[in-house]
Parts: sequence; structure tokens; C-alpha cells
Amino acid sequence: MLKVIFGITAITLAFVASSYADTPKIDNREARQEQRIDQGIRSGALTPKEEAKLDAGQAKIERMEDKAKADGTVTRHERRRINREQNEQSKRIHDMKHNGAHTH
Repeated sequence: MLKVIFGITAITLAFVASSYADTPKIDNREARQEQRIDQGIRSGALTPKEEAKLDAGQAKIERMEDKAKADGTVTRHERRRINREQNEQSKRIHDMKHNGAHTH
């Protein structure tokens, strides 16, 4: 009986720990921002240089997320830092898409 209880406890703890590392909101927002960048490229609203800068910003966010997940737990503080960076990236995307520089 003790083995069963220990096994259930271990599984529960593993599940809880992995759920702290899940970042669906961050991942979804990251995907939406990448779609906005792609749309800007297709429409000509973003130049190749702007695209490179925005891609570098997306890569930075991905590195932040990977680093936060490395220990199996994404803390509230880490989520806030990533969210702030995503906010800044969103503003950069908007500003670059609406700055009058076009590829056409």
C-alpha cells in the first residue's frame, strides 16, 4: 500500500512540476507576433532590415522562455519579465509596420 501511495504522490508531483513549466499564453502570443511580422513582410510594410531586427527580438524572447523553463518551473517573476519583453516587441512590430518604410 505504501508503494502505491508513494507512486501516486510521485506522479502527482511530476505533473504539477511540469504544469509550472507550461507557457501556452506566452507561446500563443509569440506565434501571433510572428504572424504579424510575416504579414508585414508579405504586404511590404516591413523592410528586410526591419524583419531582421524583429526576428532577433523574437529569438530573444524564445531564449528568455527557454532559460525560464530550464529548471522545470516558470516563476511569476519570469512570466512578468517575458510579458514585458513581449509588450516591447509588440510595440516594435507596430512601429516598424507603420513607419512609412516599404519594400515596394
